[in-house]
Amino acid sequence: MNNQVRVVVVGHGMVGARFVDDLHQRDPGGRFRTTVLGDEEYEPYNRVLLSEVVAGKLDVASITLPRNAHRSASEVLPGTRAVTVDRSAGVVHDHAGGRHPYDILVLATGARARIPDLFGRRDDDSLPAGVHALRTLDDAREIVAATVNAHRAVVVGGGVLGLEVACGLAHRGVPVTVVHGGAHLMDRQLDGPAAAVTTARLTSLGIAVRVGARTEEAVVSDGRVTGVRLEGGELLPADLLVLTAGTYPEVGLAQRAGLDVARGIVVGTDLASPADARVFAIGDCAEPPEGGSGLTAQGWDQARRLATLLTEPSAARDDVPLPTVGTDVVKVKGVGLDVVAMGVCGAGSVSEGRRVRLSDPEGGRHIEVVVADGRVIGATCVGAGPVAADLVAAYTRGTPIPADPAQLLMRPVAGTAVPAASPTLMPDRATVCRCNGVTKGDIVGCWRHGARSVEDVAAATRATTGCGGCEDAVCGIVDWLRRSDPDQPAPATASTEDVREPTPTATV
Repeated sequence: MNNQVRVVVVGHGMVGARFVDDLHQRDPGGRFRTTVLGDEEYEPYNRVLLSEVVAGKLDVASITLPRNAHRSASEVLPGTRAVTVDRSAGVVHDHAGGRHPYDILVLATGARARIPDLFGRRDDDSLPAGVHALRTLDDAREIVAATVNAHRAVVVGGGVLGLEVACGLAHRGVPVTVVHGGAHLMDRQLDGPAAAVTTARLTSLGIAVRVGARTEEAVVSDGRVTGVRLEGGELLPADLLVLTAGTYPEVGLAQRAGLDVARGIVVGTDLASPADARVFAIGDCAEPPEGGSGLTAQGWDQARRLATLLTEPSAARDDVPLPTVGTDVVKVKGVGLDVVAMGVCGAGSVSEGRRVRLSDPEGGRHIEVVVADGRVIGATCVGAGPVAADLVAAYTRGTPIPADPAQLLMRPVAGTAVPAASPTLMPDRATVCRCNGVTKGDIVGCWRHGARSVEDVAAATRATTGCGGCEDAVCGIVDWLRRSDPDQPAPATASTEDVREPTPTATV
């Protein structure tokens, strides 16, 4: 086709692959032809769930993203690393000498692990034996293999990933210490009291925690790590060291191409580079006006928005929809640890909204809700279970809250009237999978078009392929449909829009 638009996508991770799927899904006429350069050899996989692979809760095969029917419309080149971009000629050059002409270039290069300066001068990027970051599937495999003979582990970094890895190692029976330089764990999301309850829970799992402690060097003998020395001289023995000290946006390709780069690749609300209207950036590598959260939900939202913009050329770029509310929910997927934070949370947001709090350290619970204008604008939940699920649903949907926001802190006690957690009480518009924006109505629609399993629903809607928090809800709806409607369309009462909105229970 003479009017085809050549799109080159650099990066075949969760965001790059999602963009390609969304673009072709919105392009039934085949106007766009995509070429995808993927640095890794693998099919796209769910990077969010790598810590669960480390924990042994999931195997490697189970985190591969469902193959979208539209993926065959693109040319995917795995194991192909882009090295330079010639913007004047509109060509991407790869490491093997290949040339990839483009009309539109989408950078989805992601982020790389930050490696603390613990090893002195190195001639290359290799790490001593026993030292690992956790950013790729190969990293997860190497850590799992290392746990077989590990006697003592240290995790450097007490953020979300660090806590998930520590819980995973403890679940495998490896004694582990978390070392964090901040005043308390997860200091981007939690304040002191919430972090104290989190620390107590980790201690009960057999995980040692050192906060306000900075690592000075890794002690290496015969090329293998034997310990970590802290500032002040204390030595923590370790034959397994996992580095979870954050990430850097991968911006090298953009810098060499002369694009605007701050921490990430600078883009406008339309996700285009100010330096070149033909170049876009999405995901962890991008720095949009609202800032980058590092969360998959934000990257997926950007993929959807960019695909919409490109397939609707008549729309002015100023009319591109703003980021979807609710893409900043953080959930720790640690074995035995229950921490959820969203919106306005942590010690750095003391002046916004009205706050109500339930602090119950002896019970292992800490819940804080921030409300404004009759809506939940933030929450912190440690050990809160179903209450956290309710708050996520209220936050992402923007549903009105009770006149007394303290009611948000507790569920009704046993014996009181409470709506059953049944799909029959959920309207079609109820969001089941917040990562992918999948509603109950979407799942019912899939069933009516032949889906008969959770895997079928995931392939059609992507539900369960994000953080995994909606899996029980999706399973429940599919089981309900299987019982109530095994062979014919579900009755109208199963998906009517005028059903009363229930208290959100299984909708996150």
